[in-house]
Amino acid sequence: MRRLRQLAERTPAGRERYVDLLRALAITMVVLGHWAVAVIGRDAAGQPTGRSALGDLPWLYPFTWPAQVMPIFFLVGGFANAASLTRHRDRGGDATSWLLDRGARLLRPTTALLLVLVAGAVVARAAGVDAPMVRTVVWFASIPLWFLAAYLVVVPLTPLTYALHRRFGLAVPLVLAVLVAAGDVGRAVGPAALALPNYLFGWLAVHQLGFAWYEARRPDRPDARAPGSARPGRPGGVRSRRLPLSRRAGWTALLGGLAATVLLTGVGPYPVAMLNMPGERLDNAAPPSLALLTLTTAQVGLILLLRDPAERWLHRPRPWQAVIAVNAVVLTIFLWHLSAAVLLVGALDAVGLLPTPPAGSAAWLAWRVPWVLLLAVVLAVLVAVFGPVEARSGRRRTDRRRRSDGPGDARRRWAGGWATARAALVAAGFAAVVYALVVNAVTPKSAPEPLGMPVPALVAYLAGAGVLRLLRSGWGSRG
Repeated sequence: MRRLRQLAERTPAGRERYVDLLRALAITMVVLGHWAVAVIGRDAAGQPTGRSALGDLPWLYPFTWPAQVMPIFFLVGGFANAASLTRHRDRGGDATSWLLDRGARLLRPTTALLLVLVAGAVVARAAGVDAPMVRTVVWFASIPLWFLAAYLVVVPLTPLTYALHRRFGLAVPLVLAVLVAAGDVGRAVGPAALALPNYLFGWLAVHQLGFAWYEARRPDRPDARAPGSARPGRPGGVRSRRLPLSRRAGWTALLGGLAATVLLTGVGPYPVAMLNMPGERLDNAAPPSLALLTLTTAQVGLILLLRDPAERWLHRPRPWQAVIAVNAVVLTIFLWHLSAAVLLVGALDAVGLLPTPPAGSAAWLAWRVPWVLLLAVVLAVLVAVFGPVEARSGRRRTDRRRRSDGPGDARRRWAGGWATARAALVAAGFAAVVYALVVNAVTPKSAPEPLGMPVPALVAYLAGAGVLRLLRSGWGSRG
């Protein structure tokens, strides 16, 4: 508590605390949503299995509109990435070192999860558990990594996409939305693979909106509006770099986005459900669809309308300390929340107390509250154990060598083209990590993988994460 008070007291006056609250709320809603819709059953061999209840309960589809919060995470990610990149460059850093810092915050808790899962798989195999069952457990526990793979593509592109935003403003997400629509047309009339670029275009479009929000709130802008202050000047159309923050803009985005989403899902060809629904030709989430982007527009409008009262509330000590506490381990919470489900199911099954009521039944509905509470206890234990890994990676390291270097020293250090080689190695490291996470996600859950995840994926991940770790530690930087 003392450290939380200290961190709260050190918060810069111009910080957009609302961004941190949205990140914490988005991840919390993902965790609670996954837990709430879980259905536990048994396979033909009597082993516990898990799946989502959404396919059995169409009446839940409209509730997926507020429950689909992944766009919010990319929105606040765009804001945070623009802010940290700007600060880093103001201190004299380059894009490569910024990527290494951002990657460390994301990859350390991810590496901890993967190593624990692989170690558990080895122990299970030694105990005689067959490989398909080991893979099933690891596959389920590693479901959160599909989202991280998408985010790890967007983050390395930030120096480029932020430069595009500075040049073309809101026209960039508009063009990306058009490309998403084109991908939807492609998968509607042709192979579903034509929409695969939407994984990039869709999330980049939302990420760009985060840049526009940051530009409207930059502390060095004379027209940056603090909560309760006068409205800044009007933005200059689609080429504007600033997101309009007025209540009028909020209502326009909210009502316009909702109207467009209702038309696309009611009259148009898009499904109502905004979460992944296997078998849907125009699935809204995998990959992102135009309907998801119109829903995102409505969510942005609601965010703008709630911004000022939320900022005032967050200037109270206790709410802000709570937000700081959650954000210190927010990725750990996200990564381990399905591992908590695996552990709880295993424990209840071992003692013969695992309920398996059908989805939507009275027993299933009654089981929701104790189920979520038990999962929260298990997750709290996991966060207590593994949360320090993320919390430590978020603290700023003292790099005496980097601070003492002047421009001349830097030029001598990177003589001979090392700066270019270093940037290429960083790109290769991120590419290897993304490749590993994607391969793990697309490998069938019943594949006979003795380590729980494909060996090539594990090797690629460790190689990529290892290279990034070495570069961040200063490896190769001394001439």
